[in-house]
Formats: sequence, structure tokens, C-alpha cells
Amino acid sequence: MSASVQLVNDLVARVPGFEDLYESHVFNEDTVLPHVFFWDVTQETVQSYLGADADLPDWRSTLEFLEEQSARGIGEIDEVVVTSFLEYLPFPGKPGHDIVKELGPVMAAKFARVRPAG
Repeated sequence: MSASVQLVNDLVARVPGFEDLYESHVFNEDTVLPHVFFWDVTQETVQSYLGADADLPDWRSTLEFLEEQSARGIGEIDEVVVTSFLEYLPFPGKPGHDIVKELGPVMAAKFARVRPAG
């Protein structure tokens, strides 16, 4: 199993609120596509941060998990987290952009490298 697929499986195990998203994703794609899945994770995480839906997985748990995974320094995991999570966070002036202030030090540094203007 690839590190990026394991990342998805570990996220769903750690934050069970993503189980429905995972099941619909696998049903629609016939497999796990980590980059596609994490685009949806980003959207749900930002919506949770905004308080838009109490049924969404808690954004803090998601950021904590991703910070831990990012700190491992595994290239395939970093690629998914950076390109399919951090790069899709809201831009300055958009609702939810303040979530970037909540990133842990490892993800904050990676975010600053890929989006220096925020």
C-alpha cells in the first residue's frame, strides 16, 4: 500500500467523521485517490472551521492529524498534504482563511513556502 493511500486510511481511522466521505469516494472512484479525497477533506475542514455544519469532522482533529503526518517527512505524504490540502485552503479575504493561523509549525512552514502571500 502506498504511503498516500495509508494516509487516507489513517485519517479515516483517526477522524471517523470522514467515513461517509471515504465510502462515497471509493464507491464513485472504485479505489482511493488520495489527492481527490483530500480536496474534499479540505472543503469539509474549512466548513467545520467556519461552523457551517456541526456534523462535519472537527477541524482541530484534522489539523492535528495532518501536522503529525507532515512532521514525519515522508515525501509522498507531504505531496498530498501540500498540494491537495494546504494549497486549497482559502485565500486572504475569503471566508475561512484564518484557519491558516491554526496550522501547526510544520504545516505552517510548508504553507508559507507554497503560498508566501497567504
